[in-house]
Order: sequence, then C-alpha cells, then structure tokens
Amino acid sequence: MPKQIHLAAHFPGVNNTTVWSDPAAGSHIEFDSFVKLAQTAERARFDFFFLAEGLRLREQGGQIYDLDVVGRPDTFTVLAALAAVTEHLGLAGTINSTFNEPYEVARQFASLDHLSGGRAAWNVVTSWDAFTGENFRRGGFLAESDRYSRATQALETAKELYDSWPADAIAADKASGVFLRHPDAGTFRHTDQHFDISGRFNVPRSPQGGPVILQAGDSDAGREFAAATADAIFSRHGTLEDGQKFYTDVKDRLAKYGRERDSLKVLPAATFVLGDTDNDAQEKARVVRRQQVSGATAIKFLEQLWNRDLSAYDPEGPLPEIDPDVSDDHIARGRASVRMHRDPIATANEWRQKAEAEKLSIRDLIIEVTGRQTFIGSATTIAESINHLVQSDASDGFILVPHVTPGGLDEFAGTVVPLLQEKGVFRTEYEGSTLRENLGLAPR
Repeated sequence: MPKQIHLAAHFPGVNNTTVWSDPAAGSHIEFDSFVKLAQTAERARFDFFFLAEGLRLREQGGQIYDLDVVGRPDTFTVLAALAAVTEHLGLAGTINSTFNEPYEVARQFASLDHLSGGRAAWNVVTSWDAFTGENFRRGGFLAESDRYSRATQALETAKELYDSWPADAIAADKASGVFLRHPDAGTFRHTDQHFDISGRFNVPRSPQGGPVILQAGDSDAGREFAAATADAIFSRHGTLEDGQKFYTDVKDRLAKYGRERDSLKVLPAATFVLGDTDNDAQEKARVVRRQQVSGATAIKFLEQLWNRDLSAYDPEGPLPEIDPDVSDDHIARGRASVRMHRDPIATANEWRQKAEAEKLSIRDLIIEVTGRQTFIGSATTIAESINHLVQSDASDGFILVPHVTPGGLDEFAGTVVPLLQEKGVFRTEYEGSTLRENLGLAPR
C-alpha cells in the first residue's frame, strides 16, 4: 500500500515571500482572511492549519523592516475563533517555550483542545537572542545552550499538568450529586533547573489528552528534541536527496526513545506555483520571485550579510567591493538569516563569484540565493512530484505556504488535491474526529 500523504496549510505573513502588494492579496490581520484559508484547507481535507509566530517586529538599522508583512494577532485568539468555523481541521499554533510558562501554555492548549473537540497542536519553538527577549524580561535572553533544556522541561511539565486529570475524573452524576470521582484531580508538583511549581491544574483532561506536538529545529539538538518529544517535525529539506537524508536521520533517532518510525511525521515547508502547463508555471514563478524580491528588498537582504548601510547601491548593479563588517553589533538584530551566515566574508566571496560567472545583478543574485519555489508546474506535475517525494521517504507530506493571502491555496485545493485523491494517496474524508487520529498517531 502506498503511504498516505499529509498536508497542512501555513497562514503566510511576517516574511517577504508573502506578496502583500499583489492585487489579489487581502488583509493579514482581519479574521475573514484566516477563515478563508482555513475553510479552504478543510474543504480540501488538509490535516491542519498552521500559524507561525513573531514575538517582535523585525528591524534593520533600528527601523521596522516594512518591506515584509508585519504584525500578527495573538495565536490563541485566532485559533480559538477558527475552532468555531471549522469542524475537522487541526489548529496548530507556534508558542515559544523560552518566554512562556508551562502552566499558562498548558491551560491555553487544553482549553483550545476542548473548544475544538480535539484538534489542537503546539509547535514548540525556542529563542535565545536578547533582541526578542527585551519584550518579555529584563536582561532579555536565555543562554543558547539552555534553550532546549528549558524547552524539554517546559514540555514535560505541560504533559504532567495534562495528565494530572484522570480521563474519568468527572462523574457529573446528577442523581447522586457527585461531580468529581477523584477529589485530588489536577494536583501537581514539578521541580527542575528551570521550574519549581505546584498546585492544581484547572482544566479537565481534553479530548486528545493534550495537543499534538510539532517542532521545527534543524540543528542536531533540535532533531534530538523532536525525536524525543514531537509528533511531527517541520523541515526546510524539500528536495529528494536532502529530504531523504533528513528523513532517515530523524527517523533513526526514534528507537533510542522506544518509538516507532511512524510516530514522528516529517513535514517540510513547501511553496508552489501552478500553471496550465509547466512552461506557463515557470514564467509565473519568475514573476512571483521578482514580486517577492523588489529592488529595495534585495538591498535589505544584502545588508544582512554585509552588516552595512548599502542604500546607495543600485539593486540592478554589481555587488559591493567592500567586505562585510563582522562586528557583533549587527544592523539586522534578531533575524534568523543573520545567524545562518557563519562566515560572512566567505559567503560574500561565494556570492561575488556566482554573480560574476552568471552575470547577475544584486537583485538577480538575491532572487537566486534566498530560495525558489519548491513545486513549479501544472497540477499533474506537482501532484506527481509530491507523491514521488513522499513515497521515496523524503517526507511524510508538506506544509504548504501560498504566496498570496487569503486565496493562495484555492487553485491547489481545486486541482492538485483531486489528483492525489485519484492516486489513492490522500484522503477523501477525514478518518477521525481528532487531529491525532487524522495524522495516524497513537493516543497519548
């Protein structure tokens, strides 16, 4: 039997890949936009709707980086509201384990799981930079070496809180007048290097016994954390060879934790451009990339590597001859892309060589090095590509990121999904009532 494909819908935003200037683009903050994307995903029988998180607006040179979409409403507020207008779709939120306390997070996810009838998921992420932390506490940061130990303990503590209520704790027997079978329900105590808490958890056990756990770390520590604790892991490895390496690596780690290989789903993020033909899609993809990387955006991206004000440079001209500034005081504080450049001067030299060899301007180069669409082609081509990657153990499915909100998923749902269903590799109806059941995961 072929593997069944899992698909999720990522509500785009807080990045330059979202083309907010497109005539078809709508609001990224009005509730109607969230409803539109979520209901489209549910009609297409997607597993879950996913919200990323930005805890601080991105800055560059001390100014808000307004070439991106900026701003995001509170995750729990949006997901709770979506629970009322969807019936089967999982509702996944990114909540930071560094700047939130286990009791509060556990209470919020248990409540969401109740309100949605068992569809909640927690994407557990970490932060260590003081730039983000300034919004939360004096001093601002957690040592990078401590972020996964805190995340592990935060998650373990939350699970203890969920489990503090037995499944049969509530009798609600009107004849006898007995409400609780277990008067000590909710009692907990947890002590470790990060947390020392005790009391009573005030949300009874939810339909899933706690949210599905998602994780997005790509470092060795992140992969190990996922193997030990997560139900699904996001990845940026969407090609066949890289995907197979990542898939094998994380699946091979599961045995040491007594877990089966199918207990962790590998779901790379994926972008797509559809066309009537493959050539048509390729031309559309070229246009979309130039929408995503305007001249001004190209200069901002270049500044993130060079760590200098490059506003005087022509984006259609050559790269700067001056080398990057490698000082610790960075022009783009808090951006993940900054941390990716381990050796800025070496990377700058690689970019210069590529630009010279391929006769690329600054803008052309940034379009090339900052990522291209994962899937480009007709509906038939994309359906075949997705199925090939899943059946080849490069992934268990994909988290789709449309470049236009809120209607960017419509064409995929109407053309690609029916082809996957015809192949017998994607559901035509939801298998269960909870997200865990629809992902094929064992009960907690």
